[in-house]
Amino acid sequence: MLPWVIAHPGAKVDEVCERFGYTRAQLAEDLAIVFVCGLPGYGPGDLMVAEIDDDEVFVDTADYFANAPRLAPAEALALLASGIAVVGSGQASAALASAVEKLSRALLPEGTGVIDVDLAGEPELVAILREAAGTSSVVELTYTSLSRDQTTVREVEPWSVFSSMGNWYLSGHCRLAGAERSFRVDRIRRAETTGAHFEPPKALPPRAIRYTPSVEDVRCRIALTPVARWVLDYYPVDIVSEGPEETVVEFSAGDPLVAARLLLRLGPQGRLLDGPEVAEALRTLRARILSVYRD
Repeated sequence: MLPWVIAHPGAKVDEVCERFGYTRAQLAEDLAIVFVCGLPGYGPGDLMVAEIDDDEVFVDTADYFANAPRLAPAEALALLASGIAVVGSGQASAALASAVEKLSRALLPEGTGVIDVDLAGEPELVAILREAAGTSSVVELTYTSLSRDQTTVREVEPWSVFSSMGNWYLSGHCRLAGAERSFRVDRIRRAETTGAHFEPPKALPPRAIRYTPSVEDVRCRIALTPVARWVLDYYPVDIVSEGPEETVVEFSAGDPLVAARLLLRLGPQGRLLDGPEVAEALRTLRARILSVYRD
């Protein structure tokens, strides 16, 4: 899209959408990404101009995109191998899968498979769980939760298997919890299909590590200094109030020890305002740590 718009400044939005299969919202979203791209240095003068003005599309200061890049054979094969690796992990978007298919047709002789990508280190259970998700088969898991220090046997309706930050995860509906859950594959001791099948959701949630609060959760309120606002991006919290000095959040967890560990990590940057279960867990945790040093 970029080389064509650069060559046709002031092209109409409808024409760009029709030519490249966009909706207006998708076009605006992509142009917003282009707007913050540029060459190293990444100062305002190094970024591109990409915008919709009235009903016209403009892309400027992006001469390096004026022509599609020509890849050397080694570059093209490396790009294809990377794409195949992501597709094989089950995490590829529809757009990436389509791009890999088109690039394969352009690079490889018809009817031949000359690239074999092996993702080293893939746990044995990943293949079992991925097949169960693909066939909508219920699996019985023996799972160890480190936060609770507890091993349980539960039936799960698997939705997808994906990797994130060096770990493999299974996401799905846990019948024991009665809600969506994510399971780290390396904490699954056993996985077997039960022979039962389920109807998956019509629209699966994005593959991501999420925590789904339940009515049984322990809740507490924590005051965060500005330095500790990163907690808002990494934990399932609801903002109660915001101010220049501190932000108050409501924290939910299945185990009070989760919040206690966070508070211990935050030190003076986090202050427990309310939550007797968490306060008791924090006292116990501090005592356990101090006892090690005393001994």
